[in-house]
Amino acid sequence: CDVRTTDGYIVRMFCIAFTKKQDNQIKQTCYAQSAKIRAIRAIMVKCMTEVGQKGELRSLVKELISAPIGQNIEKEANAAFPIKDCFIRKVK
Repeated sequence: CDVRTTDGYIVRMFCIAFTKKQDNQIKQTCYAQSAKIRAIRAIMVKCMTEVGQKGELRSLVKELISAPIGQNIEKEANAAFPIKDCFIRKVK
């Protein structure tokens, strides 16, 4: 998602997450339905825009390096569908 920092820079952030199997699941793969994927993606965009609009570019870079943003997204998105290994994979 595209985010404008407080000092005027526009940053594009990319996030990736994987679906998690249920505890009693036998099948190896776990796919989410398209409505669940849209809900997870909306939560990702909301979290990334909150983080990006909070401060300047310098503070955003420090926060991306140190803060566990992916874990926060996982916690919020688990209401829609259980996910694991959520990361900000690229920032342009």
